[in-house]
Amino acid sequence: MTDETMSIREMCDAFDVTPRTLRFYESKELLFPRRVGQKRLFTKRDRARLKLILRGKRFGFSLEEIRQLLDLYDKGDQQLTQLTETYGLAEKRLSDLVQQRDELNEAIEELRDQINWGEKMIASIRQQKKAAE
Repeated sequence: MTDETMSIREMCDAFDVTPRTLRFYESKELLFPRRVGQKRLFTKRDRARLKLILRGKRFGFSLEEIRQLLDLYDKGDQQLTQLTETYGLAEKRLSDLVQQRDELNEAIEELRDQINWGEKMIASIRQQKKAAE
């Protein structure tokens, strides 16, 4: 391939994804590789979009949210709308993640307390059993 394009195999190797993943993103209109016969050729733009897709997935954005944000790139306002929308969505996602983390921390502490209580109860029962023997 050329410096400008990459084959599906090169994309898979470069981004550690499967061909099925790339075809799925293409079917969801997230990527738009050029077709030459049966071959898919991915451009620099496709590579940039895939990088953003993978980052968005890692942060927990839905594919539809990612698609909508990517589509704002071509709005013609020097990406102001895209960046503004991404910023707002990222703030909301960060807030959700912080809340989930806090809830997990609380659940972890409650579980630790229950485990400590259980250890004490087991030790007490064993001690009573030993004393009765």
